[in-house]
Amino acid sequence: MTAQILSAVFTIIIGVGGCVVYFWTANRLLDVIFPSRGVSGAAAIDNLRRQGYIRPWLFVGPAMLILAVYLIYPVVATLILSVHDRTGQNFVGMANYSWAFGDREFLQAIFNNILWLAVVPAACTFLGLIIAVLTDKIWWGNIAKSLVFAPLAISFVGASVIWKFVYEYRGEGQAQIGILNAIVQYFGGNPQVWISTPFWNNFFLMVILIWIQTGFAMVILSSALRGIPDETIEAATIDGASGFQIFWKIMIPQIWGTIAVVWTTITILVLKVFDIVLTMTNGQWNSNTLANLMFDWMFRGGGDFGRGAAIAVIIMLAVVPIMIWNIRQANREGGGH
Repeated sequence: MTAQILSAVFTIIIGVGGCVVYFWTANRLLDVIFPSRGVSGAAAIDNLRRQGYIRPWLFVGPAMLILAVYLIYPVVATLILSVHDRTGQNFVGMANYSWAFGDREFLQAIFNNILWLAVVPAACTFLGLIIAVLTDKIWWGNIAKSLVFAPLAISFVGASVIWKFVYEYRGEGQAQIGILNAIVQYFGGNPQVWISTPFWNNFFLMVILIWIQTGFAMVILSSALRGIPDETIEAATIDGASGFQIFWKIMIPQIWGTIAVVWTTITILVLKVFDIVLTMTNGQWNSNTLANLMFDWMFRGGGDFGRGAAIAVIIMLAVVPIMIWNIRQANREGGGH
């Protein structure tokens, strides 16, 4: 444990220190190569202009290089693999995509992803908005917000382990240590193996992501609500509007753009959901999602690079339009173009 902590601290020091050294050295070299002091007026102006062109690239350049290596290259490599066979050596054209849309397990994964898309973004946004509104009305609202936000600090795997104890099932005659089964048994019901019940187990897994992401939605929407001018609320109150009318007709329209950004951000996350399914069910009992299915084909059972890459491309194609719209909406909200 101590070695791991020291390794993490060392890595942080090297990373941050390396960035500081790079930026300081790069700026010094730029000032030496194109000096603005000790030279004639016209030359100084030309050098300052050159510095203005080059200096932004000193900061952006490393990030763009890393982006190219770790994002653009993998995307291109995945596209190439998706039109090759399981070994990644022989070209097979669109055969992997034809297989995908004719495979029962793939279609089941798409159906499950659609279920997640229909439930999770809506639930997270709705609950986050309601909590944001209610906690602004009570003196202990910040404490409540902290409790709601806390699950966001837990990894998906950690959260799944926690919820495994909630859904835990023990055989007949044994004490039920799972909270849900203990409650069911207390009220005279029969304990159930919740996460192995096809179709319904998807909803039990969704609860975990909703539990995690509601805090994110709450924080963003709470900030948007506080940006609503007090004058509009006061005017509506004077005109005799009820609390619900103020909420629905005054507040919601003014933060609709933020609601849409939160919704689409969580939608992108849902399209890529993997950790929760892998930890809770490993895709069994008709609970597979596209990301988990991609992992299975790519790395398990000997691996099939072609089919795994094809599924990855399909996920990417589903995410990209939403991501583009989300970025544009966020820029519009921020006053960008």
